Amino acid sequence: MKPVQSELKKWMQQNANFKENYLKVREEVLNDPEISEFLSLYPQLSQEEIDKNLIKLYEYKSQSKQCDRCESLGSCINMIQGYSPILRAENDAIQLVYEKCHKLVDAERQREQHKLIQSLYMPKDILNATIDDIDHDKQRGVGIRELLLFLENARTELPARGIYFHGPFGVGKTYLLGALANALKDYHISSMLIYMPEFVREMKSSIKDDSINEKMNYFKTTDVLMLDDIGAETQSAWFRDEILGSILQYRMMEKLPVFFTSNYSLEQLEEQLAITNRGGSETVKAGRITERIKQVSKEVQLYGENRRDS
Repeated sequence: MKPVQSELKKWMQQNANFKENYLKVREEVLNDPEISEFLSLYPQLSQEEIDKNLIKLYEYKSQSKQCDRCESLGSCINMIQGYSPILRAENDAIQLVYEKCHKLVDAERQREQHKLIQSLYMPKDILNATIDDIDHDKQRGVGIRELLLFLENARTELPARGIYFHGPFGVGKTYLLGALANALKDYHISSMLIYMPEFVREMKSSIKDDSINEKMNYFKTTDVLMLDDIGAETQSAWFRDEILGSILQYRMMEKLPVFFTSNYSLEQLEEQLAITNRGGSETVKAGRITERIKQVSKEVQLYGENRRDS
């Protein structure tokens, strides 16, 4: 804080009325309730030490302490935005230090939490979904209870299995994933939401810029992986076996949960995965994928009206 104090000294020296105002300023500073209380806690501080540090005391008095005079972080009035002054007495000497204020700590926490949710091609309303906004209707009751149970268990230990939500269009499958991702932020658990058709295109394009391994590693290791609309993507044996199969194998071995949404049941999905873009049928390889899905998730069917029409 030497630059701040030197500026104050410079101001005092240049102010023609400083000598006239000195006693008045000194009285105001020493009569400030917080400064008066501070000095009473350290009676060993000499008068010489107090007078020598009048600038520090004035600096402390003139600023907001822990956001008491600031409506927001952006409107912080302090010399260092987001930092509050604190008086200390060390070795019979007055020290003025600065620490992060509540608003800066909250802002940093929110930024860190925002980083915990990553997504590929997910709509904004899904990324803003919350548990409180979920309609707890009877038709989707089982699915919602399973979601809340996972969230409750995640408070203490991340479960090894997620949920495979399947059901007709518009019953809110994807919204449940977005709400879960936002709730997990509060437990400092990261998540990755991926829209499967775009995910396939993303991985194919990654071959060109040689970023595929880096991306694969992220999908493998994120705390909670969420794959939206699996089965809707154009089938490719390469993607099924080398990408999806590899990711699921890793997460199965490491006991990391995966959430899915699909219009297909697992049995129906296996039929879809068996069909290759060349027109063939690879039932064994498709069965291997669905077995891995069962290891990392629990199948839950969702019913209900089409909310997209409402």
